[in-house]
Amino acid sequence: MTERAMSTVPPARPPVFQPGCALCSQDGGTVVWRNERLRVIRADEPGFPAFYRVVWNSHLPELSDLSTFERLHCLEVVTTVERTLRQQLQPTKINLAALGNMVPHLHWHVIARFDWDSHFPAPIWAAAQRERALEQEEAVRARLPEIEAVLRIQLPLA
Repeated sequence: MTERAMSTVPPARPPVFQPGCALCSQDGGTVVWRNERLRVIRADEPGFPAFYRVVWNSHLPELSDLSTFERLHCLEVVTTVERTLRQQLQPTKINLAALGNMVPHLHWHVIARFDWDSHFPAPIWAAAQRERALEQEEAVRARLPEIEAVLRIQLPLA
């Protein structure tokens, strides 16, 4: 981002936290990267080693609660996580979800899916289609430190 463009970036609004909200009271997983507006975490979801969340730091339930700049920034971070996972892992598909039914705090799921995963092609929240491929899961998990190093380089540019 150019110096001129950076000078037009609006300041982050003061964070708002909701008592009892799981994503206000804790990070929601292993923090990979964070700035004043949002964070990228790796979720601990058995069977899905490359499962990340982009979590808005302040308590807001919907994407439309963000300003235009904030929405663009949030979606650029989601896109950067998706692109990095695609480049580094070559998954069969990337699943994106922003449900928020159980935790009404704005967050996106960014999940690398593989044709060998236990639920593919069904959503990860559906019934398993087959046994877990533990060796393949571990091979993906072993690559995560390297992938997260790439994310930490790419995300400040988002």
